[in-house]
Amino acid sequence: MKPFVLPKLISKALSILPKYPHSLLFAQALNLHLAETLRSEALFPLYDKLISIRVTDASIVFFFSLSERGVTPRRPSLTADLTISASAYDFIQRAMRKEDPDTLFFSRRLLMEGDTELGLLVKNTLDALELPPLDFRMLMPGRVMGKLKGRLLQG
Repeated sequence: MKPFVLPKLISKALSILPKYPHSLLFAQALNLHLAETLRSEALFPLYDKLISIRVTDASIVFFFSLSERGVTPRRPSLTADLTISASAYDFIQRAMRKEDPDTLFFSRRLLMEGDTELGLLVKNTLDALELPPLDFRMLMPGRVMGKLKGRLLQG
C-alpha cells in the first residue's frame, strides 16, 4: 500500500503561510507533550543547536532549538545545524512508533542533512529516550488548554 501524501493544493496553501508561526506552534506542542522528557540530561548536547524539520509534502519547515526551558522556536534560516526531512505520513508513523527510524532512513524516506555527528546524536538520543507514542487525543483543544492552564499556574 502506498503511503498517504498530502494533496498538492494543501501543500501549496501551506507554503504561502508565514513561516515563524509554524515553528511557534510546533515548539509549544512539543513542550506540552514532552515537558519532562525535554529536561533529560541526554539532550544537553543538543542545546542551542539550530534544528529544522522539513515536512516535504506539506512544504513546511519548523526551526527550533533546545534549551533548559524546552523547545524554543527560531526564525527561518538557511544554515540549520541539522535538517531532518520526511513526509507528513512518515513523521506521523514514526511518532506513533509504527515505523522504525532506520527503516525510514535506509529506504530514503527520512533524510538528514548538515552536521553528521549531530544527526547521529539526535537519532541515538531519541532511540534511547522513553518517548511516549503520539496520541492525537492529547492534541484535543480541551486537553491542550488544561495543560496550558496548569503550566501558567505553576509559574
